[in-house]
Amino acid sequence: MAAAFTVAQLAVVVPRLGLSWDETVYISQVSIHAPAAYFDPARARGIPLLVAPVTLLTSSVLAVRIYLAIASGVALFLALLCWRGLRPAWQLALAGVMFAGLWTTLYYGPQAMPDLWVAFSSLAAVGLFLRAVGAQAGAAASATAASDSPARPARWGTLTGLAVCMAIAALVRPGDALYLVAALCVAAISVRPWRRWQVLAAVVGGSAAGAAEWIIEAYVSFGGPLQRLHEASAEQNGFGFHLGFWDELRAVNGPTLCRPCTVGFRYPELSLWWLALPVLVILGAYAARRAGRLASSVLASACGFALAFQYLFLIDYAAPRFLLPAYALAAIGVADAIGGLLTGVQRDLRAPATLLVAVVLGVQLLIQATVLEHQVTEKVSFFGDYTRITADLRALGIRPPCLIKGKQDIPVAFYAGCASAPRFAVGQKATEPVAVLVTPGQPPPAYARGWTLHVLPGIRSKLLAANAYIAPRG
Repeated sequence: MAAAFTVAQLAVVVPRLGLSWDETVYISQVSIHAPAAYFDPARARGIPLLVAPVTLLTSSVLAVRIYLAIASGVALFLALLCWRGLRPAWQLALAGVMFAGLWTTLYYGPQAMPDLWVAFSSLAAVGLFLRAVGAQAGAAASATAASDSPARPARWGTLTGLAVCMAIAALVRPGDALYLVAALCVAAISVRPWRRWQVLAAVVGGSAAGAAEWIIEAYVSFGGPLQRLHEASAEQNGFGFHLGFWDELRAVNGPTLCRPCTVGFRYPELSLWWLALPVLVILGAYAARRAGRLASSVLASACGFALAFQYLFLIDYAAPRFLLPAYALAAIGVADAIGGLLTGVQRDLRAPATLLVAVVLGVQLLIQATVLEHQVTEKVSFFGDYTRITADLRALGIRPPCLIKGKQDIPVAFYAGCASAPRFAVGQKATEPVAVLVTPGQPPPAYARGWTLHVLPGIRSKLLAANAYIAPRG
């Protein structure tokens, strides 16, 4: 299943997709191709570290895509492997198919973005947590775990794995990791057989180790963690109660960023699975209870909800990728529901039930593949404009070392191999090629009003339409 996930990425996404705005920010931090872009306070350094083995050696986008496609396939395999002993292998593979078959998972598998890596590390962490507290598959094991008798000590290997997974989640996205830490700590404290200081230490200590870089950088560059959080919150228009649930539903089939989320529903008939997901998770908990796996099913669902909470209720925009960690953990509950159906029916009805599940799952995978193809095709044209803008600017003499400011400056600068972070002071004479990109019909910045105006003819997208003001060399 994990191999098929990788092959699907290599076939559909990897050869066609350019780099998005966010990817250029992350990759530029460790790239030989262009200077580092401004790294805003909401971001963390996990993704630059992930891609560094490739980006420090080559500027090839294809190489980065292939590397991440393979890495995400391995990560999915390892994350599900952490659940062995808690579920039958075929049921874990089924959970993997449902999660990996989502267009969002396939789309972001080969991308340098944090959400999917939070999903993998969270899925693995919950499985290792359950193994560390002694949870096992089967009704007998469940009965033992529910008793007050002391459980066997957790193995240090499992605790180490749990700490590593928590560290990865915090290194990639500290804000999401905080919700996962809260859910696991509540579980470890409130469930008596799970009260083990070693497990709590692994959860908290691992997360603290992963977040250490973010905290240190906060003191060095942002005036401390609280100030960094304040600036990050301001970039997101602040946090407060907001029914982001509706925004996420609108964006479930795209766009990849819905901000502000005023678009209508894309293919609402293809979004029914999203509305059915909570029902399937509840049915999965019922089936898990019959199989003696209720605690693990509930914990996976609770952690998934905790990871989704801020995106469903606290921010006023949406992106399908935000819910990837929740989908990964919900897949366990959905697999429980399907497993309960296939093993709970009478023997003579098992074959028809299996056929029904196969048909429904096949239709779901086909729907997701259709949405994926639409998204990739749409982005191929959009990201292609970055390449065309770069070609137009090079024809005007904008070559490294150079500086690009203005509209879409970060991705355009990266594609061109230019810097984007420094500010250009009023009255400053350019010692290198400098261009400011401005929306047609809009005036340039005050410092660029005397510069030469050039129309960029290669742009196709109305969203990226721009004129270039080129600085005189002094």
